[in-house]
Amino acid sequence: MTLLRPVAARAWRAAVSEAIERRGERFGGAWATRDGGWRAVMLAGDEAVVLCCDAEDGRVDSIVDIAAAALWDEREAHDLHGLGFIGHDPLRPLIEHTAELERWVTPVSGEGVHQVAVGPIHAGVIESGHFRFHVVGERILALDTRLFHKHRGLERAAEGLAPDDALKHAGRACAACAVANTVAYAQAVEDATGLWPSADLRRQRTVLLELERLYNHLHDIGAICAGVGFAPGSMAFAALKDRAQELNAQAFGHRFLFGTVAIGGIPVALDPPAAGALRGALRELRADALAGWRDLTFAASMQARLDGVGVLELEDALRMGVVGPAARASGVPLDARVGNRRLVYGGLRPASPPAATGDVAARLRIRALELEATCDMLDELLSLPLARDGASPGRERSPVGVGRVESPRGETVCTVELVAARVARMHLRSASYANWPAVARATAGNLLPDFPLINKSFELCYACADR
Repeated sequence: MTLLRPVAARAWRAAVSEAIERRGERFGGAWATRDGGWRAVMLAGDEAVVLCCDAEDGRVDSIVDIAAAALWDEREAHDLHGLGFIGHDPLRPLIEHTAELERWVTPVSGEGVHQVAVGPIHAGVIESGHFRFHVVGERILALDTRLFHKHRGLERAAEGLAPDDALKHAGRACAACAVANTVAYAQAVEDATGLWPSADLRRQRTVLLELERLYNHLHDIGAICAGVGFAPGSMAFAALKDRAQELNAQAFGHRFLFGTVAIGGIPVALDPPAAGALRGALRELRADALAGWRDLTFAASMQARLDGVGVLELEDALRMGVVGPAARASGVPLDARVGNRRLVYGGLRPASPPAATGDVAARLRIRALELEATCDMLDELLSLPLARDGASPGRERSPVGVGRVESPRGETVCTVELVAARVARMHLRSASYANWPAVARATAGNLLPDFPLINKSFELCYACADR
């Protein structure tokens, strides 16, 4: 059960500081409520505590110097709810797209410094994102990102709905993270309502999450190949990703696994022949992916482009609260699958590259390692059929619930507040939202032509931020 801990506005900084420094908890996101409330979820192992306070005169003390990962959360709350944050200066707009450059870009000056603006409309079929580079020649001094071009109001639309009806809003936040987002939401509602998933339900959800990780990692490896212009690798892994998604469609009816998650149960099943067929097809896919990976490791022209590019140092990854493969590539042994009792991950240990150099090469290798682990897990989990099963009551209810899932990009945290069996607030903090600031940090000091490669090595979602 998630604990709700009220805090006086004047004691906000002290409460967050105590949680981090004395109790060893991690910041997992913050959000505002319509009535001037301010919340932050603190994570410890697989437990969560939600700190809550009411802003005084519409203001509360900033915590960005204590938890740098709260930077975007405070900026977002200011833009959407008008909350002020004492000590957060300058408080630059994030969601609000002001036309005045000086209000949202980093001030950079000096001889030869100029700006290069890219986007928000791009040549490819991708979401909108504006990147403004401060450069001298081709050397990048700083990068400002402007996302949130299509704020869809999914969280607002969920308010007032029954939990089952609100699930679709979490699921449509991002197609590539559909399972991770909906499982996190379902876990949050089950946490609040005192439900505990059965062994079969935990296994089924784990299968779906790993199938989603499989096709995403295959895609991401191909995207890095595209980032260096290595067409053979890009095409090979695009084909493998397509095969993985076709297996999803054959087994569960949808390439992106839409409609496979429900609160307290699961609407899909695999009988023994179907589970066996999927298991066999995945073994063939694994063999072909391994052959493709061997080809990449011996492609000297590609490998020469990866080392030392887009380095995210360990200290920065820790300070900024980076999650997922990007964090593990920098040496942060953090994986939300470890110790997650609502899923089936046994003795899983976070993957670690041979050298946690934090560069593009390390982010590529970590995905290859995780592909192997994912294939191992799926082979074991699919040795039995997947039957429809549910969750049972047995835990205390709470007005708030938290769900945590390791998406292909890292830890996604969903928090749901319930009032009279209705969703009063849903907050979805995806791994992409957590990691976008790290892209700017890893880009500084590199050459402008290397940015597409650096960006693809993180391969974050725009849609997850435009929720």
